[in-house]
Amino acid sequence: MRRKNLKIIHKINELREIIKNQHGSIGLVPTMGALHLGHGSLIKKSVEQNDFTVVSVFVNPVQFGINEDFDKYPRTLEKDAKLCKELGADVVFAPSADEMYQDTQELTLVCPPYSAINKLCGKSRPGHFDGVATVVSKLFNITKCDKAYFGQKDAQQLFIIKKMVKDLNFDVEIIPCPIIREEDGLALSSRNSYIEESKRADALKLSKALKWAKELWQKGIKDKQTLCDNALKILEGLDVDYVEIVDPETFEDYKEGDKRALMLIAAKVSPSNTRLIDNMEL
Repeated sequence: MRRKNLKIIHKINELREIIKNQHGSIGLVPTMGALHLGHGSLIKKSVEQNDFTVVSVFVNPVQFGINEDFDKYPRTLEKDAKLCKELGADVVFAPSADEMYQDTQELTLVCPPYSAINKLCGKSRPGHFDGVATVVSKLFNITKCDKAYFGQKDAQQLFIIKKMVKDLNFDVEIIPCPIIREEDGLALSSRNSYIEESKRADALKLSKALKWAKELWQKGIKDKQTLCDNALKILEGLDVDYVEIVDPETFEDYKEGDKRALMLIAAKVSPSNTRLIDNMEL
């Protein structure tokens, strides 16, 4: 792994000056910080595939709704920068909210089509994907990246960003990266730090439900209601937001006979009400 002198940049203009002097390909890894090995896999891939890698660390207020965890979302910039340096990134871009949004009252938003956001996480988090699409668009414009790396754990987000890039003609290649799991199957997430050790078994219900649905699918059971009902049995005890199955290419509702299917789950783990998401292609 190549080692470089990592720069931590807080100002847009300063990052743009650095970008102007880059002659090779630029990779972008957009994050909200609290980096883990899942993020690390994205950074590693960007470093391997590009001449210059920017990791953004920005807890984006525009994608958080009322009563969500914006204020308590973990902020660990020093630790994040250490991981970025170890993996060979060139820049950590860590702007303040004021730097990114001079006027949040009259902010121009990038709004994905309603059909893409009226379901799953978008249904229970109104405005969330407007905030995601807006900040990602800004990061594309600021960094002039050639490739951008996103984890498949946020499957709906990935679908929306790919559609945005296509619809708005961004000259950026989106690189999807596989979900990274701990040995017991729990999908890595910055929010896992909220989960009490005594409640870890509850958190593991998401991956267990997905694995069981996949087993049923492979045995020939492809009725949507049956698959979802079996998953819900395993999720008992959690505050389940949704269990859904969609076509992974279009994100339209799965119909029996479709060759591919993606099951997605969102649920809260008590007592911290930590909201976890996970998915698996069946």
